[in-house]
Amino acid sequence: MSHTHVTAPTQYVEAGGVRHAYRRFGKPGGTPLVFLVHFRGGMDNWDPAVTDGLAANREVILFDYAGVAGSSGEVPNTFEAFGDDSAAVIRALGISQADVLGFSIGGYIAQTLTLRHPELVRRLVLAGTGPRAGEFGGQDPKIYEVAGHDPEITKDGYLFLFFEPSEASQQAGKDFWARRHQRTVDVDPPSSMQVAKAQAGAMGKWREQVGERWSELKTIQQPTLIVNGSHDVMVPTINSYILQQHIPGAQLIIYPDSGHGALFQYPELFVSHVSRFLDSERAFS
Repeated sequence: MSHTHVTAPTQYVEAGGVRHAYRRFGKPGGTPLVFLVHFRGGMDNWDPAVTDGLAANREVILFDYAGVAGSSGEVPNTFEAFGDDSAAVIRALGISQADVLGFSIGGYIAQTLTLRHPELVRRLVLAGTGPRAGEFGGQDPKIYEVAGHDPEITKDGYLFLFFEPSEASQQAGKDFWARRHQRTVDVDPPSSMQVAKAQAGAMGKWREQVGERWSELKTIQQPTLIVNGSHDVMVPTINSYILQQHIPGAQLIIYPDSGHGALFQYPELFVSHVSRFLDSERAFS
């Protein structure tokens, strides 16, 4: 049976002393694509239009970080530890090398994974994210209350955090919300408020400069695609430009009238761009 985002069974793997929940589906063979999710997110926070779209031509792997949703253990308190946790999962699944797609804090984790375990990463996709010690002057001050106040982020919260106020963007957000809830059996448990606090602590450390600002990005040798919306209120869009300027040979795509969740506002376009990037024989074609 060929599974999809909605039907793929939740499985478990022991990695680093943690029982990690994961789902694996799509076209087997070739390099699998590992998804690293956003703040407070689990496997059910991904958009089926994105995961299934990319799974049409490759195997995709979703998993819950340590201490998050269906996984056991303690929530890591730094993104370096999150990166090591992700590397342990990849190895435990018997994967010698993967493509990695990180969204929001998943993009922070994707960077630390790539820097600390470069042999595991073939190509890198960074969406709605930024570098260590990035620029946050354009961040909306209301995001912390909206993202971390309630036991679960509400529909209105997602529409504010991930989408622009325009009618078209808000409608795209409502469509995303409906797609996101298509899975009704074997769903992930919601993340606890403790997860929000621990991940917020890791975000605070990520803002601290270590050594020469952004110098570590120059050591990323993997082909990298960076994607964001034109007005990201969570990780200001300028950070995507900074990533592109400092990761050697990186490509940058900015989608119009969109914000942090641009990949969910334009899922077909995002899938097309990512697929072309991952499938191209030349890294930057």
